[in-house]
Amino acid sequence: MRTMKAAIVIDYIVQRIADEGVEHCFGVPGDYAFPVCDAVDRNPNIKWIGCSNELNASYAADGYARARGAAMLSTTYAVGELSAINGVMGAKAERSLVYHVVGMPSYQNQRLRKTMHHTLGDGVFDKFINISAQAACCHAVINPDNCVIEIERVIAEARRNNQPAYIVVPSDYALAPITPADVRPVPVKSNETSLQKAVAAITERLKSSKSVVALPAFTISRLGLQKEARAAIEAIGCPFATTSMEKSIIDESHPQFAGMYSGALSTEETRKIVEGAELVLDIGGVSLNDETTMGFSTHLDPARFISIGLNDVRVGDQLFGNVRIADVLAALAKFESGAPRYKRTPEGNPSINGKPSDKITMDALYPRYAKFIRSGDNVVLESGSSSFGVPPLTLPDDVQVHIQMLWGSIGWATGASFGIALADPKRKTILITGEGSHQLTANEIGNMGRYGANPIILCLNNDGYMVERALEPNPDWSYNDLAKWRYADVPHALGCTDWFTARVETLGELDAALKAARESKSGAYIEVIGGRMDMPKGLAFAHTRLKELYGETP
Repeated sequence: MRTMKAAIVIDYIVQRIADEGVEHCFGVPGDYAFPVCDAVDRNPNIKWIGCSNELNASYAADGYARARGAAMLSTTYAVGELSAINGVMGAKAERSLVYHVVGMPSYQNQRLRKTMHHTLGDGVFDKFINISAQAACCHAVINPDNCVIEIERVIAEARRNNQPAYIVVPSDYALAPITPADVRPVPVKSNETSLQKAVAAITERLKSSKSVVALPAFTISRLGLQKEARAAIEAIGCPFATTSMEKSIIDESHPQFAGMYSGALSTEETRKIVEGAELVLDIGGVSLNDETTMGFSTHLDPARFISIGLNDVRVGDQLFGNVRIADVLAALAKFESGAPRYKRTPEGNPSINGKPSDKITMDALYPRYAKFIRSGDNVVLESGSSSFGVPPLTLPDDVQVHIQMLWGSIGWATGASFGIALADPKRKTILITGEGSHQLTANEIGNMGRYGANPIILCLNNDGYMVERALEPNPDWSYNDLAKWRYADVPHALGCTDWFTARVETLGELDAALKAARESKSGAYIEVIGGRMDMPKGLAFAHTRLKELYGETP
C-alpha cells in the first residue's frame, strides 16, 4: 500500500483508491465536489483527468477499469452524478470496477433544509442517493466517524463483485478530520471447505464426461485472470470457444481454440463442439445475450453447464458459495486429464481483395483492419457495425479487444478508448467506430490530445445509423439520418493539431492512410466512407432475426 498520512476525510478516500492501483481520476469539476477535485490535485499518486462531460468521464472510467482493474470517477451532486449514471450502470452490467465519488451539499445546509442549487428546491437532499446507488454494487454516505470503516467495506465489496462503488461525501465532512479506527483492508478469499467441495464436484463431472468445452467469460479479463484461465483449460485439455464479448481473451493461435461461437453464424465445427458437448464449463459467467447468440440462434442445454462465478460455483443443483474464481482456476490447473488434448487446425482470414481505385466495401474493409491490428494493440469496438465486423476475424496474439456487447450504449467506445489509452500507454489503442455512435461523444477527442492519449481512430461514415437501419424492417425512416459532419476535420478543430487525419473513399486511399496512421507519433484519425446499406455479415443476419429479437408484431 502507498497510504500517506491523511488527516481529513477526502484525503483518506482519495489515497485509499490510489492504493487500489488507480493513477488517474476522470471527472468534471463542480462546487460541491471541489474538495474531491482538490484532494486529487494535491495527491502525488493520482492525476486529475478533466473530461468534456460526466457521461464521457464515466465511459472513460469504465475503459480505464477494464485495462487497469479499477478506476476513479468524480462528479458533483445531482446534475453531475445523474449525467454519469448511464456509463456507471454499463460498468455494473459488464463488471468494471469504478469508484464513483460524489461531493454533495454540506451537512450543515442539509440539516437546515436550505434551498440550494442542483436540488428540487424542497430541502430534501438524499433522494438522488437511491438512484445512483442502483448503478453500484455497494454505496456509502461518508462522515468523519464512519470514514475508515466504510471505505474498507465498499472497497472489499467492490472487489468481491468487480462492480462500481458509489461513495458520497458532504462538502464540509470532506474537510473534517477523520476519526481513527483500527481497521485493515479486508482480503477477499475463498472458504477453504467450500472451495474443496466445489473443486471435487467439478473434477468429478470432468472425469465422467465424454466431451467437454470451456467458455471463458468476459469477467476473466476484468479480473486479469487470462493466464490462470488458460492454464486451467490446458490442464483439462478440452477445446474452448469464445463469444464476441470475449474476443481474443485467450490468444486465438492457441491449439485448443475452437473458434468464435455465435449461434447460427458459427462455423459448423465450432457449433458442433459447443452445442454437442456433454459438459460446458462456463468460466466466469458467460453472457449468452441476444447479440452474442445472434438473435438467440443457439441450441444449448443449461443442464450441461457447470458455472464458475466470481464468488460461487454451480454444478447441477449444487451451489458452493464463498468460492473465488481465482482459487478455482488454480485448483483446476492441477487437474490431470486422461483424455487426448484437443487440437484445432487454424483458419486464416479472408484475403485482402479489391483494386486501389475501388470504393470501400465492408467485405474489403474488415480484412484490412485485421491485417492492420498488431500484437500488443488495444482494440475498442463500438456497439454497432464494428462489433459485428471485427470479431469473426482472427487477430494476432496479445491483442486486447474491448467491447460493450451487453449494455450496448452507443458512444461508449470513444470515451472508453480515452480511459484505456491512459490506463495502458504501452499499447497502441485503436478505436473502430461508426459515425452515429461517434457523434455522441466525439468532443472527448480534444482531451485525448490534451493528455497525450494518442489513439488511432477509424470512423465509418455510412450516412446514418447503420445498426439501427439493420434492426428494423424499414431502414429509411428519417430518424436514422445524421448531421453530415466533416469527421476528418474534428481532431484539428478540437485542438489535436499534430494528429494525422484523412478522409478516404477508395481502397488505395485507405491503405495509404492506415500506413500513415501507424507511423504517426501522435494520434491519428481516418474517416472511412462506406455504403449506406453495406453491412457486415453478422449485422445482415441480425436483420433476418427481428422476430426472435423483438417478438411478434401485433
